[in-house]
Amino acid sequence: MDETRTQDMRAWVLHPDIKSDRTRRDPEVALAEAVALAAALPDLEVVGGDVINLPKIHPGMLFGKGKIAELKARIEAEEIGLILIDGPVSPVQQRNLEKEWQVKLLDRTGLILEIFSDRARTREGVLQVEMAALSYQRTRLVRAWTHLERQRGGVGFVGGPGETQIEADRRAIDDHLVRLKKQLAKVVKTRELHRAARAKVPYPVVALVGYTNAGKSTLFNRMTGASVMAEDMLFATLDPTMRGVELPSGKKVILSDTVGFISELPTQLVAAFRATLEEVLGADLICHVRDISHANTAEQARDVTAILKQLGVSDATPQIELWNKIDALPPESRAALETQAARQENVLPISALTGAGLDKFYDAIAVALDDERTRRDLTLTFSQGRKRAWLHEQNVVEAEEQTDDGFALTVYWTPRQEREFRTM
Repeated sequence: MDETRTQDMRAWVLHPDIKSDRTRRDPEVALAEAVALAAALPDLEVVGGDVINLPKIHPGMLFGKGKIAELKARIEAEEIGLILIDGPVSPVQQRNLEKEWQVKLLDRTGLILEIFSDRARTREGVLQVEMAALSYQRTRLVRAWTHLERQRGGVGFVGGPGETQIEADRRAIDDHLVRLKKQLAKVVKTRELHRAARAKVPYPVVALVGYTNAGKSTLFNRMTGASVMAEDMLFATLDPTMRGVELPSGKKVILSDTVGFISELPTQLVAAFRATLEEVLGADLICHVRDISHANTAEQARDVTAILKQLGVSDATPQIELWNKIDALPPESRAALETQAARQENVLPISALTGAGLDKFYDAIAVALDDERTRRDLTLTFSQGRKRAWLHEQNVVEAEEQTDDGFALTVYWTPRQEREFRTM
């Protein structure tokens, strides 16, 4: 993917507004987000962006001939080197448009992968991004190559005689993916050991989740005194960060800052970053941080909720919803919002930037986590394998011994985990 990156490359963002798509987002809001995504990449000069109204998708070129010609003239006049299309683009469409416009082209998935590739810092993050990028590239081998007619001769032990280039490319990617998965397995095992060690500490985990640029890292820094990267930029945080925090009540918690979610998150990244986001799965409390000043805040909240469900977050895990950035609202809107929040359970208006509302937030954490971990001795039969697997997934098993009848375990868990276990 590095070939798409050029120093000071001029980029132009296009958001196709497909009228026949009943699930389409507000085009102007979607375009603004796409431009912000593009601005998150270094060495790019984002010239601007436009909404392109489309009655329907043209299979081979995405746009109609007239629109393609019109856009080509603009691309040449503005000396554009990279077109970013906010939506899916098929391999055939990408090849045809690049040939017609004589510029590089990235779709939404490719752009997000570029950002993640640039931001990953930990070994786990780098491996996961590389795996996601390879999985994405593999899907774009289909009919995307101009050399498919080429045959690679063989002697029968690698791909057989007459292996096509696309088959060789696909196999090379698959081989690389296998190597990466082995490397990632070692890194994930280390993380699991660390997580298991934390599970034995009587400190609950509080995970901050939310749409990208909702203010999670700013809140994390204010609560911990840390200096995690917090900028007005999409995906400022990629790798998970954890810190110990002592609340004003004296209660100690482990606070986790996670990668921001986004609508139409590439499926490759949901799968690849599952290990990273497992910090959320094991959390005792989830705090959903919303940018309440954003024009699309309700839709963003729905996207976050959908991804949490996709990750397998249990309904039994308590959640607090934080309406962040109230400092960005005019006084009347802020007052109305605070009145609205007061009528709802576990909803708090705050400003991570100014600290407004954080005292009530700290109190809410203490109330939600007013549960100390306790030890229990359990006996499970061999037929209760699902319960045993769940206990290990929760990292609450301190000791385990196989008996003639099953397993004798010592667990160290929260009342929430015990309740969930008893209802299984």
